[in-house]
Amino acid sequence: MTRFAWLSTLSVIVGFVLLAPAGAAKTVDFDALTIADINHAFDAGSLTSEQLVQFCLARIDAYDRQGPALRAVLTLNPKALDLARELDAERRARGRRSPLHGIPVVLKDNYNTADLPTTGGSLLLEGSIPPEDAFIVKKLRAAGAIVLAKVNMSEFASGPARSSLGGQSLNPHDLTRTPSGSSGGTGVAIAAAYAPLGLGTDTGGSIRGPSTSNGIVGLKPTHGLLSRSGIIPLSLSFDTGGPMARSVTDVAIALGVMTGIDPGDTATAKSEGKFESDYTKYLKPDALNGARIGIARDFLGADPDVDWVVDASLGAMRKAGATIVDVRYPKWLLDAKQEFYNAIRRPEFHTQIADYLKTTGPGYPKTLEEMIARADTLNAARADGGGPNPGRWTLFRREAESGTLDDYRYTSVRDYGLPMVRAAVEGMLAAQRLDAIVYPTSSRRPGLIADSGTPSGGTPATSATDIANLTGFPDLIVPAGFTGDNLPVGLSFFGRAFSEPTLLALGYSFEQATHARRRPVHTPARPGETIIIP
Repeated sequence: MTRFAWLSTLSVIVGFVLLAPAGAAKTVDFDALTIADINHAFDAGSLTSEQLVQFCLARIDAYDRQGPALRAVLTLNPKALDLARELDAERRARGRRSPLHGIPVVLKDNYNTADLPTTGGSLLLEGSIPPEDAFIVKKLRAAGAIVLAKVNMSEFASGPARSSLGGQSLNPHDLTRTPSGSSGGTGVAIAAAYAPLGLGTDTGGSIRGPSTSNGIVGLKPTHGLLSRSGIIPLSLSFDTGGPMARSVTDVAIALGVMTGIDPGDTATAKSEGKFESDYTKYLKPDALNGARIGIARDFLGADPDVDWVVDASLGAMRKAGATIVDVRYPKWLLDAKQEFYNAIRRPEFHTQIADYLKTTGPGYPKTLEEMIARADTLNAARADGGGPNPGRWTLFRREAESGTLDDYRYTSVRDYGLPMVRAAVEGMLAAQRLDAIVYPTSSRRPGLIADSGTPSGGTPATSATDIANLTGFPDLIVPAGFTGDNLPVGLSFFGRAFSEPTLLALGYSFEQATHARRRPVHTPARPGETIIIP
């Protein structure tokens, strides 16, 4: 059976209203539900996890290969409904495990799942079943979350939002515009309400680009706050997983479930005594009052509509009581950051992907060189949308030629360049006594898919996302508004290591002051997708 054929065999319940007991407080369209709304409905008995999963599957069936054909989903979990029924029974018998009990989650297809293929979006790993779940996936399942689907991504987490296995994902706000990569499938799936929560990964902006382009919330956490065990690596010096959702509250809920020290990932030792299990306690509507916020002017001037949204956002923050301070990054940092990034990322992928490939079964390539040789034999499109991905496969060669981890070009940046960038950013924050620096996550509106060789955020000089990876510091994206042609614009809240409580507080306060998120025009609420919340 194909990865979608089983949907047609389901008696998916659509076209009905879930009724709450008398005295219900509000009516909510399904694609506007928050995790808090869902839990209120669960607690009142007006919604079950089984019904919630049915809603999600119906939207995937309507929008992913039909209708706008967004192509966000690679593999559906055929056991999702059975799991939902089991979790409903458990809730009735013993109560919920966590706020994620019975909540469907979509995973970028570089998270290992022992019951579903993990491919990195590549035909080279098609059908590969890992030996065990990623550490974060184990945490989610233990909390009662349901892995609903594995979703499309930029192949091996680099390049535009397309893969050789899944093809091109489309932006539900404008089908001609990129949803951005590399967590593009997650961004699309959350914006289109395939699930309330999704996971992406971020090495140079891969959670944050799709969050802004799809008009959702996303968090690139501090390096070491979340385990990377069981995630296909791109560059472990920069890699981190992170939550993507439709509200800051939902991101905060998910983050608290996923933190913790992982003996299999030494980077998580940095979070000892610094991680939290509940970040929602920091979410206060008045958090901007008295805050000092830096605006990184270096990343304005590329798109007048984006600049207008940023200026309006600054006005909203001032009205909420924040002090706004202009800041500029050192010219040397702006000039060097892309070179520093490539000097680390490319040779690390060459080495680290080989370590991951050792965990795959027989018949799969075991080195980058074998991947290159295998890719050279795949030169025709398939009926299911899979086919050659020349842009990413060309980059394989540059990665293979990038040197070793003993090369001075690598060690000099690792040992001296990255500490220098961290010191400069820490100095900027301290000198102006800033709680956070804000900037447009993408300095330009999402680019046309036809021009997908150009990053949607503009040239490297006009994108700031990689600074968060070079430093390892956290970056929270919150919807800020729309361009004149109705494309989403996101605002980044960037801060010190392990300042997630502060960033989530500021982002929540901004979200409550502006309510700038809008639902995509190509995936509207379907008939009957209305839930009454007590």
